[in-house]
Amino acid sequence: MSDLFTLLKEKVTGKELKIVFPEGMDERILTAANRLAGEGILKPILVGSNEEITKKADELNLTLDGVEIYDPNTFEGMNELVQSFVERRKGKATEEQAQKILLDENYFGTMLVYTGQAHGLVSGAAHSTADTVRPALQIIKTKEGIKKTSGVFIMVRGDEKYVFADCAINISPNSQDLAEIAIESAKTADMFDIEPRVAMLSFSTKGSAKSPETERVAEAVKMAKEMQPNLVLDGEFQFDAAFVPSVAKSKAPDSVIKGDANVFVFPSLEAGNIGYKIAQRLGNFEAVGPILQGLNAPVNDLSRGCNAEDVYKLALITAGQAV
Repeated sequence: MSDLFTLLKEKVTGKELKIVFPEGMDERILTAANRLAGEGILKPILVGSNEEITKKADELNLTLDGVEIYDPNTFEGMNELVQSFVERRKGKATEEQAQKILLDENYFGTMLVYTGQAHGLVSGAAHSTADTVRPALQIIKTKEGIKKTSGVFIMVRGDEKYVFADCAINISPNSQDLAEIAIESAKTADMFDIEPRVAMLSFSTKGSAKSPETERVAEAVKMAKEMQPNLVLDGEFQFDAAFVPSVAKSKAPDSVIKGDANVFVFPSLEAGNIGYKIAQRLGNFEAVGPILQGLNAPVNDLSRGCNAEDVYKLALITAGQAV
């Protein structure tokens, strides 16, 4: 696990990346921001009252050297943010409405990312996933050709690293969704120096069972190959056929995946969520994430039960996505 984040540090240090934290008064956020700035890895931007955040930092005996604080109530560039927000929302908000909306720390922070004043955002320590993701979907939006964002976990055990997707966002993805998730997950794998070999999972291997569920995955394989023909990807696979060479040789001898897949795309959120938790709890893998992918700029969601170490790591991941 330490190697994973050492790699990320090397990628982002010196790039002068700015990551915005809308929950500037949270002790966990302050502690992580202090560490990130102190190590010179990136420049944290905390959202909130300068006076209150400074007082809180003093109480925690933390320095704010290298940390910027932006207060939506006094931010000099608020008029420009309001105009950009109204334009981005295309008539769905008036200037008066925008002024109120942008006092919300998550909307304000997301607009900093959208306007290029920050490179990414980390929130969720005190907010729901919806509070974090909704502004991103409305303002930053998904990349061209990507209809939905998705969430992946990097599963780590010793030297082993795998990508599991989608384990966080899409409940019942269709074939197009699955194809997009596969391609974006391969890009996430690259970020962690995992050379992607993508397996599209099902309860069937290469037509061994026929149902709307298996055909949906098989169609997703075709679509993904058309979208990214150079990507090493195949399916549909049962997990053992994607992961165990002897089973792959028996069940899918002609596949480019030889039981050596390292990116696993689950057919539903139900399967993905159960799968990563089994690997975590029974297999003793550490689950890093969820990492949101498919957006035009990185936004990531913390668990409300997170600690300062979790904030620190997710900030590194977010900075890595911005490089």
